Amino acid sequence: QVQLVESGGGLVQAGGSLRLSCATSGRTFSNYGVGWFRQAPGKEREFVSAISRNGGMTYFADSVKGRFTISRDNAKNTVYLQMTSLKPEDTAVYYCAANLLVSSGTYYRSDLYPYWGQGTQVTVSS
Repeated sequence: QVQLVESGGGLVQAGGSLRLSCATSGRTFSNYGVGWFRQAPGKEREFVSAISRNGGMTYFADSVKGRFTISRDNAKNTVYLQMTSLKPEDTAVYYCAANLLVSSGTYYRSDLYPYWGQGTQVTVSS
């Protein structure tokens, strides 16, 4: 069982930055790929970014490419989502999720991630 806890959300003005963290107490965190997804009110959950187990591969939704970066520190059991140049349309609840396998063919599929955090709210004001 992998328990994930997100933090770092908040209210920021358009153009600002936030860094989200996804932490786990699991000792085998390095065995899991991690994805970030978000869900805005009235919309379906959508893929944002993902990172492979060793951090060697990263993936991004087109809507955040060039603005968001993802990284991980396996020694700290934490994955980070650095968000810059934030836009009002980035407003959503952001969730991190873990999967034993994150590959080029599966990283965007939320149904393949069995472990999820509780989410953290990101609000970007115009």
